[in-house]
Parts: sequence; C-alpha cells; structure tokens
Amino acid sequence: MKLNWMHWFNHKHKHLVVKFGVAILLMGLAFRLFLSTSNRFSPKLEAPFPEKTADSEQPIAVQFPQNEDHDEIPFPGKETQFPEKETHFPEKTVDSEPPISGLVPEDGDQDQIAPSNGKCDIFIGDWIPSTSGAAYNESCPTIENPQNCIRNGRPDTGYLYWKWKPRYCDIPKFDPGRFLEMMRNKSWALIGDSISRNHIQSLLCMLSTVEQAVQVYHDKDYRSRRWHFPSYNFSVAVVWSPYLVEAAIFEDFDGVASSEVELHLDKLDKKWVDEYHGWDYMVISTGKWFLKTAIYYEGNEVLGCHYCPKRNLTELGFDFSYRKALSFVMNFIVKSDYKGTIFFRTSTPDHFEGGEWNTGGNCNRTAPAKEGEVEVKEVNKILRNIELEEFQKAAAEASKHGVNLKLLDLFQLSLLRPDGHPGPYRKYHPFEQGKDAKLQTDCLHWCLPGPIESWNDILMEMIVNG
Repeated sequence: MKLNWMHWFNHKHKHLVVKFGVAILLMGLAFRLFLSTSNRFSPKLEAPFPEKTADSEQPIAVQFPQNEDHDEIPFPGKETQFPEKETHFPEKTVDSEPPISGLVPEDGDQDQIAPSNGKCDIFIGDWIPSTSGAAYNESCPTIENPQNCIRNGRPDTGYLYWKWKPRYCDIPKFDPGRFLEMMRNKSWALIGDSISRNHIQSLLCMLSTVEQAVQVYHDKDYRSRRWHFPSYNFSVAVVWSPYLVEAAIFEDFDGVASSEVELHLDKLDKKWVDEYHGWDYMVISTGKWFLKTAIYYEGNEVLGCHYCPKRNLTELGFDFSYRKALSFVMNFIVKSDYKGTIFFRTSTPDHFEGGEWNTGGNCNRTAPAKEGEVEVKEVNKILRNIELEEFQKAAAEASKHGVNLKLLDLFQLSLLRPDGHPGPYRKYHPFEQGKDAKLQTDCLHWCLPGPIESWNDILMEMIVNG
C-alpha cells in the first residue's frame, strides 16, 4: 500500500517538474516578444482627445393735444380678478413666438450658433451699448408732455444709449429718408390704445428729421389723428380703438368711470373698419383696456361681466372677453380680402415695482435689465398666451386667403427696458416742491425719445426683408 502510494507520488512529482519548466519557458518567450513589439511605439503619450484651439469651440446659444394719459393706465387693481386656471406659454415651434426671457451675453460676445433653418428671429436678442444716442430732439412737436422725459427734467440720459441687437444677426437703424421714399403715395394706420399713440409720435419724430408732417385731421379729443407728408404724398394715422371691437366707455378725461364699459364682442369698432381697405399698412394692437370693469354683450344680449359685484351677472373674467374679441377681429382680417400688409403687435408689459400705478409703484431703474431681473407678471402672461394662440390660428387661415398678416412681437425687447418709462417725469419737474411730493408715476408708456425707436427699426426691417 505504501509502496504503491510512493510510486504514485514519484510519478506525480516528475510531471510537476516538467510542467513548471514549460511554464517558465513560455513566460520568457512572452516577455521577449513584448519588449521587441513595444519598441515600435513612440515614447510620447497621446491625449485621448485633441487639444481645443481658439477656433474649435462654439459657444452655446441659450434661448430662453398735449393730453394727459389718465385714461391710458388701466392696470389691474382691486377690480381685476385673475382666473384660477394655470396659464402657460405655448411650446415654441419653428414659426411660433420667441421665448419670454432674454439672455445678455457676457463681454459683448455675439458669436453664437445660428438657427439651423438659416433665419434670424429679430425678436430674440439683447440690448447692447450704443453711442448713437437720441434719434431726434426733444423739441419734436408731436411729443406729448407726459412722454417728454428730457423736457420734464429727468436727470439721467443713459437710457438713450442702447441698441436692440438680435441674437444671430443685425438690423440697421431706421432710415427716415429711405422709409419715406418707400412709402411714396402710400398710407399707414396705427390702430389701438395710447401705446399706439406713443408709437406713432416716435415714428413722426424720426420722419421729421427729413420732412415735417402736416396734421390734416383730429377728432374732438385728439385721440384719432392723421398727418400728411406733402413731398411724398404719404399719410399716417393713429386710430383710437382700445378694444378693436365696439365699446361704450363712460369715463371723463381724467379716467374716472361713471359706469362699466359696455363691450360688444361680436361687433367691430367702425372707427377702423370703415377705413380698413384704404390703408396700405396697418399696425393693430390692444391689451390692457380689457382689464377694466366691463359688461359683455353678444347679439345685444348680456353674457356676463368682469368684476361687477354690484350686478347680478356671471363673472366671466377679462381673459374670456380678450380671447373672444381677438378671435372675432382675426376672423374678420383673414377673410377680408385685404391687399396690404397688417402687423399684429403684441401687448407690451408695464414695469411697476413695489406696487401698481395707484398703490405707490415706481420704475426707477436707469439701465436695461438682464435675464431674470424682471418678472413677467401673471396678467401679462395671460394676455400674451391669448395673443399668440389667436395669431397662430389666424396666420394659417390668412395664408390660405392671401392676406399678408405678420406678427410684430415686441414683448421681449420691451420687457428688458424697465428704464425707458417716464416714471414721475410724466409731469414737468415733478420734484420742484420737494423730493417727498406724492406723485403718480407712468411705467407703461415710453419716454420720447427712448427705447420705442427700436420698434421702427424692426418695422423697417420687416418691410425691407420680409
């Protein structure tokens, strides 16, 4: 038994020795092969990625007659109630609206990735410093006193030295001489509320550097007016129609209401409809007036109201009437067989901070805002949602009917200019009686001259380049 075990052990031992020797031989061969092969490689280590150069990296684009205007500042106060439903901004498509917020690039860097479709959205951009200053003098006769910030004693002038710069392209400054030549034998109308009046005063002042317009018409209150440029046979008008639909307004000139507005949501305002086909270009807009207390009619029957607690009527909210009215106006336009060009201008936000116009709100900023510095108020979100949704529906139909309807979306560039309003300087030297004087401030309308001149830059770009 032992003998047999020892024989197995000796036999096993010999096998182990042989295996061990073979293993050492194989390891030696492998090591020699590795050394000979490794000499073929450069001793310098290669980086897993090529080094970046100054030109290789693309920055990431992030998209995010001298009348007081008492009747023009109908901001939401206790009379305005917001609907409880959640509001949102429609998802952006190729042809839809630009995002609400603007991002100012650091160090003036404008070399950002352009949209893949090759188009530049002139409504997405930033305010950049400019040495140009005011486009005209504060002595322009069409400026109304409440917007003449320089004459009224506003001490800072920095708000005049900024230019709107679209994110992926550039637009030239408004050329009044070229504009007048292009508009020879044509006519314009700006239709809406006091912001439209603010806008036309800016346009007239810019054009006055070439030729002074002659006023040829005004209504009793100087709200609707028309001017003519004799050398060019060019006329431009402003039409007072704050709702665009028929409205009975019971207010005195100081904006004090004796009764609710009676708003007919199925009847267009004849002040603009009767002259509709006579204009070659129109800019229509509305907005803030829908926040006022009102009773709504359709087919001469009362539908309900917005904030009428003393009446036994259904509360429908201003969003109901705004959508109804805009839908009705847009439906008329797209089926009107109009042969000119219509711009639908979005409503622009106010910049009251620390309260509203009647509760101590102010707008004391002296420079444009950057992303996140200005909150989009809920009321502006609601108005904007409705405007963009109704425009998108109308634009599709307008194209089918051959009507040239364009969106003039001035919301973002206006949102970023809280410094451009008269504030307390809607009055002549408001602090003459002391800095503690109680004043009503205007943080809705624009100083003239001021940021509103950029609206004309954009309009001309849209006319010239579509």
